[in-house]
Amino acid sequence: MIKNVVFDFGGVLIDWEIRHLYRSIFEDPNEMETFLSEAFTFEANHRLDAGEAFQDVIGELQDKFPHYHDPLEAILTRWPETLGGEIEGTVNILERLHQQGTSLYGLTNWSAETFKYAEEFPFMQKFRGITVSGQVKLAKPDPKIYHRLLSDFSLKAEECLFIDDRSDNVMIAKDLGFHAIQFIDPYLLDKSLNDLGVFKGD
Repeated sequence: MIKNVVFDFGGVLIDWEIRHLYRSIFEDPNEMETFLSEAFTFEANHRLDAGEAFQDVIGELQDKFPHYHDPLEAILTRWPETLGGEIEGTVNILERLHQQGTSLYGLTNWSAETFKYAEEFPFMQKFRGITVSGQVKLAKPDPKIYHRLLSDFSLKAEECLFIDDRSDNVMIAKDLGFHAIQFIDPYLLDKSLNDLGVFKGD
């Protein structure tokens, strides 16, 4: 029986996209994509999510890619520009779950240094607990962070539904005994929650 719903944040509830920032820096989209594939890569961002300090990671990359010194500096000085707004349809689902009394938790890959910006969204007050990768120095899809969530909030995997936009994160959750949904869009999420009987009275 599903008693708890666990949300990822970036790409599910919050429109986080590194290109929101870099479209204002690079006039040429191809140059931006080259920068993101060579310098500030997924792996670099994952290091921040896993708890490494911005100054250490960005400084290392600036030494390695001196021709990208200024775009890399923008991660330090203009990080809030990577955020769009909330993903309204998903937030509406979150509100509905909250109103019916479902226990809500967060499990997010997010730097400890920048999580304060996520906390500014009003819907964040609806969560009973949140495990932030940068704070615990573990990041999805490492199974240890899922166990950390369960341990910190005395949850059982089989009683939790996990929602994430990345297939690898969803796969690990399923392997650990969670019910799990890969987020595509709010409409499909609403349908999946109905199919699972998560919405009371539906």
